[in-house]
Amino acid sequence: MKRVAACVFCEIVAGDVPAAVVYDDAETLAFLDRAPLLPGHVLVVPKSHIKTLGELAREQVGPYFEVVQRLATAVERAMKAEGAFVAANIRISQSVPHLHVHVVPRRKGDGLFGRSFQWIRHPYPSESAMRDAQRAIRSALGMD
Repeated sequence: MKRVAACVFCEIVAGDVPAAVVYDDAETLAFLDRAPLLPGHVLVVPKSHIKTLGELAREQVGPYFEVVQRLATAVERAMKAEGAFVAANIRISQSVPHLHVHVVPRRKGDGLFGRSFQWIRHPYPSESAMRDAQRAIRSALGMD
């Protein structure tokens, strides 16, 4: 796997930085965002350091987005949501220059979209609340 030392997502993939992992396979890792838009917000990353979607090899696009699709369904089910928001920032607003797709559970009236998109982060109230979300998503994926 290609890794960049200064990349926090590469450090998470390597196990050097702790994360609440909800999915792990040979090519992809998914973990809870530590400052989620809403509880259950997951980041899906390729394990190799790839900066943007345009740099993802064509043969990797399908498998990567199959994982995103699987996570979107699991997050919705686990968090008892009415839907999900799936997004990837490319350069603009991409806080970590490592490809990542956000999967966020949605409910009507959750305040995520009003007159404009509100990218307001809300840390988990406790480590146990984060672990509860992690367990629920892993269970919905059939990983526990």
